[in-house]
Amino acid sequence: MRIGMILDKTFPPDPRVENEALALINSGHQVFLFCLTYDNEPDQNFKGIEVKRYHSNKLEYKLSALSYTFPFYRNKMSRKIALFLKENKIEIIHVHDMVIADAVFKANKNFKLQVVLDLHENRPEIMKSYPHLKKFPGNLLISLKAWKKKEEELVRMSDKTVVVTKEAKSELKERVGLADKKIVVVPNTVKSSFYQDFVLEPAILERYKDKFVIIYLGDTGLRRGLLSMIEALGILCKDDSIKNQIKLVIVGKNSTDEVLKSSVAALGLEKIVDFEGWKDEKLFPSYLKVAAIGISPLHRNIHHDTTYANKLFQYMSFALPVLVSEALAQKNLIDEVNSGLIHKEKDAIDLADKILTLYKDPVLSKKLGLNGKKFIEEKFYWEKVSDNLKDLYLEFKKS
Repeated sequence: MRIGMILDKTFPPDPRVENEALALINSGHQVFLFCLTYDNEPDQNFKGIEVKRYHSNKLEYKLSALSYTFPFYRNKMSRKIALFLKENKIEIIHVHDMVIADAVFKANKNFKLQVVLDLHENRPEIMKSYPHLKKFPGNLLISLKAWKKKEEELVRMSDKTVVVTKEAKSELKERVGLADKKIVVVPNTVKSSFYQDFVLEPAILERYKDKFVIIYLGDTGLRRGLLSMIEALGILCKDDSIKNQIKLVIVGKNSTDEVLKSSVAALGLEKIVDFEGWKDEKLFPSYLKVAAIGISPLHRNIHHDTTYANKLFQYMSFALPVLVSEALAQKNLIDEVNSGLIHKEKDAIDLADKILTLYKDPVLSKKLGLNGKKFIEEKFYWEKVSDNLKDLYLEFKKS
């Protein structure tokens, strides 16, 4: 089938879009990707994906935030999408996330193609944490209720909806009233090459070789819970058994990092916390190799309760025991796999206690880590979980 993927931003990079496209290509489909360019980049064949770039500008980018307030963005994008569908003889549409989805349905009126809506996250819920929506003029121009209502409308209009967790499927089924077969779960996880084909960086291994390293990978926004982790470090540094060994290594960043760094300074933890910033994913295995625990101390909300942080699978693939908050999706996963411990959300005392448990019981720590590694290698690497996506398109092909 000639699958037309629709993305409302530039490409590459976008790991989920790339992984899904390549999985479908490997199943015998052709994938054409509609994406944007702000620098007049030419079309290209990217690893077999036929990337078709359509010029955009800063005004259109800003209008995307008002997609469900005013029709400007929908109207401008729908014309480009209609051209893409016609020129590439698209047979089925796969739209990534909801920002551009309304424009897709407008463009599709004359084509009447089947549409797969791929919800990478619960967008209306995650938007609640966006700073610009909490102040003027964003708080007046952008209605989260309108976005939620539109998401429900788009899901009903789509032939199939793809979500990233079982919890997201349950939440959507209950809220929208969809039949089970209309929602397909395709999780984000690691490719087998992530934990099989890597080169280690000796400088990283040397730097942390004598430390009990707690690793955090990814975006460091405050809703990710790192303030609780820093507070827990302040508690642990009063414990003689661990204070000279412990090290928190944060690989990632966010615009709110100054808040984290201020907390570190206030507790006198500058020598214990390393802010590494964003690093090339090729270096992740080196950080994981020196780590003793991988953490994901997320705050609870509907978004975090229905999505997985990909860091969980990066940790588990390297046999690290994971320490996670009670955010529902990750809690359920860790309970099912028995690959780590669960701490009370935003509770630094409980977080510190769980770290001490793993530090003082290396047998338990190793057992949990190996459980996670086995789960990834046997059931939850990308090439395996993407079967759900392949089966979805096989079903379309048969119909």
